[in-house]
Amino acid sequence: MRKVAVIGLGRFGVALARHLAASGVEVLAMDRNSNLVNEIKDEVAVAVRIDSTDAQALESQGVDQVDVAVVSIGENFEAALLTTVILKQMQVPEVICRAQSEFHAEIFRKIGADRVIQPESESGKALARQLANPHLVDFIRLADGFTLMEFHAPSSFYGKSILSLALRSKYDVNLVVIRRTYHSSSKGDVVKTVVPKPDDVIEAGDILVVVGADSSLAKLPRE
Repeated sequence: MRKVAVIGLGRFGVALARHLAASGVEVLAMDRNSNLVNEIKDEVAVAVRIDSTDAQALESQGVDQVDVAVVSIGENFEAALLTTVILKQMQVPEVICRAQSEFHAEIFRKIGADRVIQPESESGKALARQLANPHLVDFIRLADGFTLMEFHAPSSFYGKSILSLALRSKYDVNLVVIRRTYHSSSKGDVVKTVVPKPDDVIEAGDILVVVGADSSLAKLPRE
């Protein structure tokens, strides 16, 4: 079973720990605040009050044996930095840090964090993307500057074949699958995933899943 330590039980840390535990992950939840520890102790494998800047205390709880450690200490940046350094010295395979600003994020990267996240910034970017693209259904960041995007087919695509749309040559994106809803008298609406062929024709209501650079995806028709 995958084992994850969540260090810092503010709103983000608690939500992360709960979702991980609900997904079958063994969670070690840690914080200096006993009230926060008590709030989640019945939902995770281990919840403990601890000073994460104490290397011996971390080792005593087996943090050096986890697969991933997430440092989500919000208000005490110095403690978050020292905790990160200790985790790297303990050779935890992956250390992920939550940063409250790009400046903090850069510092975490410089001291060796394997990954840095900025939930507030990322949520704002996601909302901005959805508001700017009303046809957008969902998206997944694949790498820096590349995204897998799921969106409602624009009406300008209706009745046209994949070959004639030439998404690769016109927009430099690749169509991965088409999600199409059918109505069944016995099952009601059924969503079917179709692997696109050159002669397949886009229908009203189709959802297209494409992958490409963000700059290329931005050129797709918007409605």
